[in-house]
Amino acid sequence: MKSNAERPFSVGEVAERFSLPTNVLRHWESVGLLSPARDSSDRRRYSRDDAVRVAVILRSKAAGMSLDQIAHLLERDMAGRHRVLQTHIDDLDRRMEEMRRSKAMAEHALRCSAHDISTCPRFRAELSDLLAEFPEGRDGSERA
Repeated sequence: MKSNAERPFSVGEVAERFSLPTNVLRHWESVGLLSPARDSSDRRRYSRDDAVRVAVILRSKAAGMSLDQIAHLLERDMAGRHRVLQTHIDDLDRRMEEMRRSKAMAEHALRCSAHDISTCPRFRAELSDLLAEFPEGRDGSERA
């Protein structure tokens, strides 16, 4: 007799445990991310390994990966996986830098006493990378 940990799970049970609609699991199956076994009545039966794949998909989606990127992550072709992962890591690094800048800007705005935050020189300094193409005007003020 199989223990509870070894028994297969229905699509509904897996969906409930991961707080997903069942159609999401079916969609992931249709695009090749999941391939649960079928019982004699052709019902999906998910194993612990299938649950691990669902967890990988959820964590990867939360990190901003597309289903196509996740498919490469889960495939056996190491070269394709490494290429996709390096691209994703580069994107995460870029987004984390943007978040760091946004946080610094928000922290300054929280402490700044300027009525119009966009007129504060220190706040504007947080935007210097985006404003590099817009030179200051002749009167020393920045052009809008």
